[in-house]
Amino acid sequence: MADSPSALKSFVLASRPKTLIAGMAPVMIGAILAAESAPLSIPLFCCSLLFSLFLQIGTNYANDYFDFMKGADDENRVGPERAVSSGWLTPNAMRNASFCLFLAAFIVSLPLVFSAGIWALFFVLASIAFGLLYTGGPKPLGYLGFGDILVLTFFGPVAVIGTYFVQQHTVSWPIFFLSLPSGLLSVAILIMNNLRDADTDRMVEKNTLVVRFGRKFGALEYTACILLSALLPINFGFFFPILILPIAAPLIRKAFVFQTREELIPVFAKTAQLLIFYTFFFILECVTKL
Repeated sequence: MADSPSALKSFVLASRPKTLIAGMAPVMIGAILAAESAPLSIPLFCCSLLFSLFLQIGTNYANDYFDFMKGADDENRVGPERAVSSGWLTPNAMRNASFCLFLAAFIVSLPLVFSAGIWALFFVLASIAFGLLYTGGPKPLGYLGFGDILVLTFFGPVAVIGTYFVQQHTVSWPIFFLSLPSGLLSVAILIMNNLRDADTDRMVEKNTLVVRFGRKFGALEYTACILLSALLPINFGFFFPILILPIAAPLIRKAFVFQTREELIPVFAKTAQLLIFYTFFFILECVTKL
């Protein structure tokens, strides 16, 4: 295609850069919580951050590839263009790039496994496997409606507690509960994506929770994720995160009253920004307590 972006730009766009905060936020939150007890190991922090980013980008590449192969990305799609379905990259190029990102994630995880213990290899391999199986395989987990729980688990407790544990070699219930908001806000990003794509998802039997239970359920789930992420930290003495609520109010309203899918395109981006604000407020409060 004459007007296609370069291969490099195509890979950058396919990584879905506006959503990469979902991979960065839990690592930063886990690190700042660990820093309250002892100085951070910067090399381990960098490995944690790279592992999370490589894993997320590899998953995004795999989704681009598998959704195209399953027919989920067609002319009816609304939202950011997909690299394979738009003809920017070949399916083989996207598949190979996904493999390379997962391999890179595995390599940078090795110092983390060495620090945490060999048992941590299970979580590394499980993270990579779920990244592939989200839209790949004969029964993709994302097509069966398990996307929300997977995103909550891996962008919440697994990433936050994993980052904390490799630094401190311990964990506690407060750390677990404080790991949930980043996962909940990542789920909110996914819900907004699923609200926008519900019609096309239904046609290819991609049975997200929004497809299964309807638009109102999606809006209520979206609202619950945001409210819980803002209010849960209060129980552990963190009050700054509640400042996301005034920012989130118009987004919640739009989730209930939108008329066309196109209206949700900016809401999707602003939901990702909401996770940026949450992370900033949380880290800011932690810094004031150091």
